[in-house]
Amino acid sequence: MSTSQPPSAPSASPRTKPAEVRLDELMTAAETLFMENGFEATTIADITRVANVAKGTFYHYFASKNEMLAALANRYTQQYLAELEKAVASCPQQDWPARLRTWIKASVHTYARTFRTHDMVYGGHHHHERDNAEKSAILAQLEHILLQGQQQNAWYCPNPSMVALLLYSGVHGATDALIASPQLDAESYARELADTCLRLLPPPPRK
Repeated sequence: MSTSQPPSAPSASPRTKPAEVRLDELMTAAETLFMENGFEATTIADITRVANVAKGTFYHYFASKNEMLAALANRYTQQYLAELEKAVASCPQQDWPARLRTWIKASVHTYARTFRTHDMVYGGHHHHERDNAEKSAILAQLEHILLQGQQQNAWYCPNPSMVALLLYSGVHGATDALIASPQLDAESYARELADTCLRLLPPPPRK
C-alpha cells in the first residue's frame, strides 16, 4: 500500500503588493504619463488607471499631483546621487583627483542620459531655488570630495563649499551644451571637461 501523500497545493500568493512596491509602481506610472502627455494634461485618474490602483491609493501617498512631482524629483536626485557614488567608489580610496574626475564624468553621462526625466520633474518644481534640497544634496557630495582632497593635500582648496558651487554650475551648464550638440562625442567631451575642472584646483602651497 502506497504511503505517499498527495502533492500539497501551492501557497497562495499575497493578495496585495508590499507598500513600497505599490508606491514605486504608482510613481513610475505617473512619471511615464508626465513624460508622454505632459504634467498638466495627465490626470490622477490616468495615473491610477495605468498603475492599476484605486484613487484612494493615490491619496494615501500624495495630496496632489504637485506633491507627487516633488516626490519624483526627490527620487530622481537619489538615483542620480547613487550613480555618482557608485562611479566614485570604483576609484582608489585615497586618489582624490581620480575620484573628482570620475564624479565629473559620471555627472555628465548621467545627466545627458536622463535629461528628459530631469526636465520633466523639475519643470514645475523650482530646481534653482536657493534652498533647493535636491541641489544641496548633490553639492554636499561634491563638497565632500573637495574637502577630503584638501585634507589629503591633493590640491589647494580652502573654500570647498564655494568651489563646489562653481564646479556644479559649470558641469551642469557644460552638459546642457553637450545635450544641445548631439554631434559631439560624449566620452571625449566629459574627459576634457574633467581635465579643465582639475586644472582649476592648484597644488597645495609648499611649506
